[in-house]
Amino acid sequence: MTKIALFGQKTSTSLTDIIPIFLNYLTENNISYCVEEKFLEILKDSTELNLSSVETFSSYENLDKSIKFLFSFGGDGTILSATTFVKDSSIPIIGVNTGRLGFLATINKNVLMEQMDSFFNDEYNIIPRTLLTVKRSDGVEIENNFAINEVTVVRRETTSMITVDAYLNKEFLNSFWSDGLIISTPTGSTGYSLSCGGPIVHPSNQNFIITPVAPHNLNVRPLIVSENEKINLKIRSRAEEYFLSLDSRNFPLSTDVELTIEKADFKILIVEAVDATYFTTLREKMLWGSDKRN
Repeated sequence: MTKIALFGQKTSTSLTDIIPIFLNYLTENNISYCVEEKFLEILKDSTELNLSSVETFSSYENLDKSIKFLFSFGGDGTILSATTFVKDSSIPIIGVNTGRLGFLATINKNVLMEQMDSFFNDEYNIIPRTLLTVKRSDGVEIENNFAINEVTVVRRETTSMITVDAYLNKEFLNSFWSDGLIISTPTGSTGYSLSCGGPIVHPSNQNFIITPVAPHNLNVRPLIVSENEKINLKIRSRAEEYFLSLDSRNFPLSTDVELTIEKADFKILIVEAVDATYFTTLREKMLWGSDKRN
């Protein structure tokens, strides 16, 4: 029997109209499912469905690795959280956007049911997304030490800038005097990096983007490097700590701790409809061509 998993993060009126229809489709087509335990409580509170006997999961360790898809209900941020459940399992993620159009959650909930037969008939595209992984110089393990969008170091509890000494394969690159530094994947190029002046990079490119956050030297610009580079960061600050951010997960670290950032040895698989393209999403999300002359 085909089996899927469901994940989401918050209550929304947009869930109450799609979830009952979605679950009914699963029942009619003999598809079993499990639900992330916190999301199940949300569904119990926001719908009138009887979900008392539904199988749940709470982590990567107890997620059934035989599932066909993980359906993520929300936006791009929800998919970022969903990656911590699938990790290196190669379980494809289907992002159902319950709000605005996303770069990762490209299946609008209004057309979801029209796409369901295609998904279960294997008529879809799989888009592998490269990840970054991070190691600490003190040997302490970082939980879920990977990022699909970006790894960021930023100042903490000070209005003063920090200095980030960056090395590529042990060769000194630059000392970035700034509020922080972003190491972005092509997937994350349309996120935080873009808002700090970084370029848009197609997900098929094998690159990382190094983007300073509010640099003190205005001649310091974003830099695209090969994904095969090993990036080392040393942070100097008037404060004793700085923040490390992996997508939306934040960790305070001592400035004594240096970081090594490189390509992860696995990828996250994102499902897209056959007729969906990155450039279509880009135009719609960025409002390109939205001019009365067009």
